[in-house]
Amino acid sequence: MPDNTAKPEHPQPLSEATAAAVNAVYQLYDPPLWLVTAAESPAPGSRRGGCIATFVARAAIVRDMPRMVAGIARHHHTWRMIEASRCFAVYLLPESALDLVWRFGLDTGKDVDKLAGLPDVRTPLGNPRVDGPIAWLDCRVENAMSTGDRSIYLAEVNGGGVLDDTTAPLTAGRLTELAPADKRAELDRLYARDGGIDADAIRAWRAAHDTR
Repeated sequence: MPDNTAKPEHPQPLSEATAAAVNAVYQLYDPPLWLVTAAESPAPGSRRGGCIATFVARAAIVRDMPRMVAGIARHHHTWRMIEASRCFAVYLLPESALDLVWRFGLDTGKDVDKLAGLPDVRTPLGNPRVDGPIAWLDCRVENAMSTGDRSIYLAEVNGGGVLDDTTAPLTAGRLTELAPADKRAELDRLYARDGGIDADAIRAWRAAHDTR
C-alpha cells in the first residue's frame, strides 16, 4: 500500500523575533577563546595549521579518562589537518596574547602559513606548540560527527597542563572590548562571511538528512 503519511518539512530559519530571543540566551555567558592547532602528521616539517574557536568544552568528569569536545568548521584549513592526523591541541590564551588571535583568527591557512616564523615545536602527539598560552591540552580524536557546517570531535586528552595560574583566559566578550577598531571590523566581516558559509552547509546537510 502507498505510504500516505505526511512527511514533516525540514526545519526552517527562525523568525527574527525568535532568533533574537535565542541569541539573548547566548549573550548570558561569555565563552573562552581557544587556539586550536593541528598538523598533517607528527613528523617535523609536516604542514601545520591553527584557528581560534569557542566551540571547545570538557566532555568527561572522569579524572583519569579526560575528554574534550571541539567543533571545527569544515571549510577551515585546520579541519583538514585534524582529518589527516586525527589529533589536535587546544590552548587557553591570556588577554595579553591578542597577537596570537590576529595571527590565527584573521587569515586562512589555505592562503598563508599561520605558523610562519615560529619554531616547529610539537606536543607529544605531534601538534604544533606555541608560546604565550596560559594552559594547553593534547587531544586524540576518538569519534567525529558531521553537522554539515562543522565536524564535532570527541577526543581523549593525553596530556597538558597550566602554564600560568594567575591569569584569567581571554573570552569572546573581552576580545570584542579589547580589539582595535580595524581588527574589530575585520572580525565582524569574517563572522558574517563564515555565517553565510555555515548557513549554506547546514541547509545542504538538512536536505540530505531526514531530521524529523
